[in-house]
Amino acid sequence: MQREDLGSLFGRITRRLYLAEEPLLRAHGLSMWGYGVLIHLAKEPGTNQLGLATAIGYDKSRLIALLDGLVEDGLVVREQDPADRRNRLVRLTPAGEARLVAVRAEIRAMEEELLGEFTAAERRSLIGILIRLAD
Repeated sequence: MQREDLGSLFGRITRRLYLAEEPLLRAHGLSMWGYGVLIHLAKEPGTNQLGLATAIGYDKSRLIALLDGLVEDGLVVREQDPADRRNRLVRLTPAGEARLVAVRAEIRAMEEELLGEFTAAERRSLIGILIRLAD
């Protein structure tokens, strides 16, 4: 029997992770896309809106509505770009940083449970391989 294609395997893994993460995110008032925004802004503070949409793979025409919700919740702020007044820079607020830390802790705990059958070395190897594939 042939092994399953990588795309099929990753599809099943993605679905499993989504089903495990979605209730955790919802409990923190976040969607998967909102969480993606917070993660990106933690790595790249002050990203402009177009750069943010591109970085997270989100439709730029729908980003404003997503950001409006995050602004309303006090998680991000949009500021005029001093270098180009047509652009808006997006930054995490302290509340956004705190929300990200809290939800990440719960997601990490879920991941530890999911990977519980693997040794520490296998976990490190898996994470390292996934990072290389993602990059």
